Amino acid sequence: MTQSLEQKYYNYIIVGAGSAGCVLANRLSKDPKNEVLLIETGGSDKSIFIQMPTALSIPMNSPKFAWQFETEPEPYLDNRKMHCPRGKVLGGSSSINGMVYVRGHARDFDEWQAQGATNWDYSHCLPYFKKAETWAFGGDEYRGESGPLGVNNGNQMQNPLYQAFVDAGIAAGYLSTADYNAAQQEGFGPMHMTVKKGVRWSTANAYLRPAMARRNLTVLTHTLVHKVLLEGQAAVGVRIEHKGKVEDIRCNKEVILAAGSIGSPHLLQLSGIGDPQILADAGVELQHELPGVGQNLQDHLEFYFQFKCLKPISLNGKLDPFSKFLIGARWILDKSGLGATNHFESCGFIRSKAGLEWPDLQYHFLPAAMRYDGKEAFAGHGFQVHVGHNKPKSRGAVTLVSADPKAPPKIQFNYLQHPDDIEGFRACVRLTREIINQAPFDEYRGEEIQPGTQVQTDAQIDAFVRQSVESAYHPSCSCKMGTDAMAVVDPETRVHGLQNLRVVDSSIFPTIPNGNLNAPTIMLAERAADMILEAEMLAPADSAVVVADAWQTTQRSTATS
Repeated sequence: MTQSLEQKYYNYIIVGAGSAGCVLANRLSKDPKNEVLLIETGGSDKSIFIQMPTALSIPMNSPKFAWQFETEPEPYLDNRKMHCPRGKVLGGSSSINGMVYVRGHARDFDEWQAQGATNWDYSHCLPYFKKAETWAFGGDEYRGESGPLGVNNGNQMQNPLYQAFVDAGIAAGYLSTADYNAAQQEGFGPMHMTVKKGVRWSTANAYLRPAMARRNLTVLTHTLVHKVLLEGQAAVGVRIEHKGKVEDIRCNKEVILAAGSIGSPHLLQLSGIGDPQILADAGVELQHELPGVGQNLQDHLEFYFQFKCLKPISLNGKLDPFSKFLIGARWILDKSGLGATNHFESCGFIRSKAGLEWPDLQYHFLPAAMRYDGKEAFAGHGFQVHVGHNKPKSRGAVTLVSADPKAPPKIQFNYLQHPDDIEGFRACVRLTREIINQAPFDEYRGEEIQPGTQVQTDAQIDAFVRQSVESAYHPSCSCKMGTDAMAVVDPETRVHGLQNLRVVDSSIFPTIPNGNLNAPTIMLAERAADMILEAEMLAPADSAVVVADAWQTTQRSTATS
């Protein structure tokens, strides 16, 4: 790892050491002939609060480790401003996220291809999911066994509340799934996480750290990229600010933006690439017209469905300072115990209504009733399930407002703008309430804390959702891949109309998948690395996908009334 820049050309400059950037740095620098520069605005990821999985709420809410972005007042959420943290540290958002590993449904990637992302269907993506991971229980047709990314299922559902949630879903008429990242996503079962030997297995740990000893990889931290340098229609380098000095760094092959769904469109706009009117309003000279930059922004929303627990077995009994000390001490000693898990160890994926081909609702179950910032919801024992509508039709934008690279962009998601998204959250309330009221929870289920049994009608549910939903921290799709007039990159991840410039991160997803975004972002970077190196692409898989042809069989008619 080098913190000084020699006056030389690099072959590749990667902007952003996050979920995609660390993958690219590893793969591109594997050939010693490639001089690779990786630039990150943040610093080291070696903090215990990053590496210890249970401490996940701390880095997410720390200005040291995350950009603390805030949206504009969201007009369909009673004008609330929403928190939008993004990683600002080695590993990027993979160093501050909840470590949940969800690839998405196979049909999500088929949807990408249908939107113009040629050869990004499931058959082409599955081999790269496998390439990236080492699944703790061994490789097979769907799971990898020799990739850098360690994936397991935490403490394997030792708390009985985890199994109660799975059993309740099945009792409500839904499917069970032993591995939602294999042939069948739909159903209830164990949840997987990017944790290895009790440590957060970010892309910094999995990909970057093993590559940092290479002489041909330079990693530059605490460095802000001002813009991409263009000569004619080609990218030739970047302008950076490092230790108070502004300088230009050049490359002779490619500049690759991996700054995420907020950072990448913002940086393109700062470079004069985007919608002419937006650039003019911000005082930036137009270099290349590309109206889709920053558009098509998507995210997942979720809320917490919370209940009191009749037995003193929830994690609410472990939130006092002394218990936290013991948990931390055990983790420091041998990386085990409650410190070694994100606590989301069971989950579910279901369809909100009949007629859908694949799931659009996702559950993360937590054997505690608390907020994402770690604060207790109430005094006593409880449990909660995070639930959200994962295939939103509402669209927003990331918009440049100033030529100053230190000024944050305007972020507007327009959450719940589309009526189908409102309907999706009504289903979240009614279907979840029915699941939790199944017999497997009878010995545990106490009073409904949130939303509360008084929330029943459409109007009541809508009002609750507007006030209670939070971002699931999955911003994406703001530089979408495709071939239409609003596409920003082509299916090879190259910026339309420009040479030697790519975007490789979750901003280029055409649509948001049904699941957390870290896994598909890593897959995308693995596949893009082969494209950049002009390597032979992995052969498409011909693996079966289970797509249920009937909605849940025992669903009560009142669930959707």
